[in-house]
Amino acid sequence: MKRKKGFFSISAVAKMFSIHQQTIRLYEKEGLISPKRSSGNTRLFSEEDVDRLEEIVYLTHQLGINLAGVEMIFRLKRQIGKMQKEMNKIFETSQKELDQEAELAKQVVSTSAKQLMKIKQKNHPEKQITDLIEVKPRKRIDDDTDIENWEVEYDE
Repeated sequence: MKRKKGFFSISAVAKMFSIHQQTIRLYEKEGLISPKRSSGNTRLFSEEDVDRLEEIVYLTHQLGINLAGVEMIFRLKRQIGKMQKEMNKIFETSQKELDQEAELAKQVVSTSAKQLMKIKQKNHPEKQITDLIEVKPRKRIDDDTDIENWEVEYDE
């Protein structure tokens, strides 16, 4: 079941933070908060508005930052959020490219090993391929997952 989101009146919010309603109106006038309005034009504060107001009150009353500073902090937080999203996209793209490169490298190694086996067999036709190649499993841990790598050793 989804919980209904409640709205708070300006008087309830002012009591929550022990600030005057006029202070809340000033924050709205400065564009720091933007509560919804009812059909009767009454301010309706959502839980997100209350959280934002709590941050504004902390910055202004506890840290002594003026409203221009609070606005700058919020603007920088938005920019940091955008940059984090962009960096995450870049990391994801890079990881996909690395995974593709690793897969391609595995295919190249596999193909090269097969070609080497054919050459070795031509040079030593009396020996079986299994006599020419010794395969040893080697385990390594990568990203908390066991991945088996195989080393191929050839008899000279």
